[in-house]
Amino acid sequence: MIDREGMMRAIVAACPDFAASYELFMAEWKDEPQIPHYVALGDFSRHIISLLETGDRQQLLAAFEMIERLHTDGDQYVREAATIGILENLQNTNLHSNTEPEQFLEFLHPVSLRYWQKVEDFWNKGIIITED
Repeated sequence: MIDREGMMRAIVAACPDFAASYELFMAEWKDEPQIPHYVALGDFSRHIISLLETGDRQQLLAAFEMIERLHTDGDQYVREAATIGILENLQNTNLHSNTEPEQFLEFLHPVSLRYWQKVEDFWNKGIIITED
């Protein structure tokens, strides 16, 4: 099971092009008693958006495989972080300049797709995001 401590290691292992950004993040937050994982996940989300902008399908496939693993193999914290910390950011149109969130749909796996829809339902219909 992927826990809070292993989440970012798993992401970097699956997406090594994100490693340099994550190392900078860790250097910035090294003195904090609690690492703000959601800030790092925001950085990861922007990284994924940049992959879409450059058309790097191989890295996108790896990123979305990892997002699915976070949903299927993560503990409660990790599953929630994958939904709120990654998928919700990927849907945030303010983070896109030359892309659209819907362009990620083809990369989503079944569980991640279900949570993608839950995020949309929350923002469009006010339906609270729950685990199935």
